Amino acid sequence: MSISKFELLLCIAFLSVVFSCSEKYEEKGFAVSASTSSEDDTEKPDGIANDSLILQSQPTDVLLTGYPQYRLTTIYKINYRRDSTTYIGENDYYGGYEGDRAEGNAWHYNFMPGLEALTGYNMINVSHFNAETNASKNLFEKPVLMRTLYYPSFSKDTLNYQPVRRNYFLASVYDEDTNKDGFINIKDLRRLYYFDINGSNKKALIPMNYSVVKSQYDQGIDRMYVFARLDADANGKVNKQESIHIFWVDLKNPLLTGRQY
Repeated sequence: MSISKFELLLCIAFLSVVFSCSEKYEEKGFAVSASTSSEDDTEKPDGIANDSLILQSQPTDVLLTGYPQYRLTTIYKINYRRDSTTYIGENDYYGGYEGDRAEGNAWHYNFMPGLEALTGYNMINVSHFNAETNASKNLFEKPVLMRTLYYPSFSKDTLNYQPVRRNYFLASVYDEDTNKDGFINIKDLRRLYYFDINGSNKKALIPMNYSVVKSQYDQGIDRMYVFARLDADANGKVNKQESIHIFWVDLKNPLLTGRQY
């Protein structure tokens, strides 16, 4: 069945609107001055613009880690459509193809052995729960825009026949209004943080004047390579003309890092 030129143009126009809306939602984030509340604390605001002024949140899923006493809960921002109905994001897992793995490498479709990785639209925090003490706390004191969360896998992974068990969490986030536009969103600089297994001792693994672009895993030496763009003009904005450098993170001990390129 042939498609007319008009139908093709109509399809292209529709897709353009869809991607434009997706980019608009992705860029939106939330206002740094937004007041925080739980789902039931506040009257529902009228209109999509107001959901950046009152930051309501909702837990979505409990994540099983490789440590029975530790569980995580993802927390998402409640978003409002123009008709005042609500929606929230959901966890989307990064994975790898198992078919090409060499013998002795059972990663159970994880992006990196021993670490599960997930993302989600407008994930703003993660709750850390200790089942032995019934103590819980958020990884971040204030809401952030979380791009990727890495946590110890529930599966029993191996790397070159050796069992792999990670004892930390990593989080790639936008946590500061670096470009001073009043919002925390993807136009700001993106950071990478380390937390120990207790959800404490937060430490930035990449210099704060960089913005994380992507990561790559090296199974030969069990390292993560982090590609990050230098904020050379110190304006807090991501400029594609600025240089990209590569940092390495030793996944056996992520506090060991360095610049490779």
